[in-house]
Amino acid sequence: MSELPEQGIPLFPLGTVLFPGVVLPLHVFEPRYRELIRHLMAQPSGPKREFGVVALRRGWEVGDTDTDALYDVGCTAELKQVKTYDDGRFDIITVGRRRFRLRGVTDPGQTPYLRGEVDWLPEQLGPPGEAEELVPRVIAAFRRYLDLLANANGNAEPVVEQLPEDPTVLSHLVAATASLTVADRQHLLAAPDVATRLRSELTLLNREASLLAELRAVPVPLVEFRVPMSPN
Repeated sequence: MSELPEQGIPLFPLGTVLFPGVVLPLHVFEPRYRELIRHLMAQPSGPKREFGVVALRRGWEVGDTDTDALYDVGCTAELKQVKTYDDGRFDIITVGRRRFRLRGVTDPGQTPYLRGEVDWLPEQLGPPGEAEELVPRVIAAFRRYLDLLANANGNAEPVVEQLPEDPTVLSHLVAATASLTVADRQHLLAAPDVATRLRSELTLLNREASLLAELRAVPVPLVEFRVPMSPN
């Protein structure tokens, strides 16, 4: 089995956006990604079991390898659980860990999957005190949005009983679970700091809540709704 190069991280292009702390289950069937999972399974837990998840731009397919097909900000996924099938497929459970900016894609032929040269993006709070001040406003807007969403789906039960008060965790939870487009989620992932992300989420939640209140229907499919958060 080939060793991962010292430079660059393995890339797994997907039609979704991953956030730190969010659980992402995947069904792996393509031969190139099967090899990636086999390699990761042989590594110790932690950063050596991480690969980069990058969202595909609209109109591109998962098999596309052109750099233009990929957004430039992604998040690593750490391999946590693996179920192996006799035919070589895998069902895996991963958890989002670290944001990164993609500087370039390399495919030297050492591995069948793409690798990316990345810059790690620190999770900064932003101006002193601003992120903390935004937390109660975002929680209130998110609860209103969830109530409207539950009613639109004919569900009278609350979707979320308790929300985190940590600004960073809350910003990732809202971004991952609100029924948003890939472009909206990507914008939130790429936010320069937590305060900026929370401000953007307020705008998006108010927009979506207004649509729900007026239409009494869910404006976009709920394919990625209710993604569980990792306790780690």
